[in-house]
Amino acid sequence: MGSPKVGPALERLGQDIRNARLRRNVAVADLAVRAGTSPSSIARLEKGDPGVGIGTLADVLVVLGLLERLADLIDVRKDDLGLALSTEHLPRRGKSFTAKVRKQSGKPAAAKDRKDIVDPDGASF
Repeated sequence: MGSPKVGPALERLGQDIRNARLRRNVAVADLAVRAGTSPSSIARLEKGDPGVGIGTLADVLVVLGLLERLADLIDVRKDDLGLALSTEHLPRRGKSFTAKVRKQSGKPAAAKDRKDIVDPDGASF
């Protein structure tokens, strides 16, 4: 684990999974069978072991009926820092259509005098 904050967060996640399992009166062995994993993996997950795969977590959440919580984990609509950073990088003002036309009209005369090229199939370029 890189950050000291990871351990307590995983332990809290494991405790929450354990509480959800107990509220549903599901034994560790039953949860393991239904999730397609071993009882020791369930026990490790409930203890907050960082070595348990995210796929195992997802399978356990499916069994507990909580998979939508995993999908909402990193909801970009709730990412305040990310939203603030993206708005900071937006252009201050947009270019109007008139500005684009003015820019195009300022091109060299050779480009203006060139006629459209018509292809035998009728498409012009």
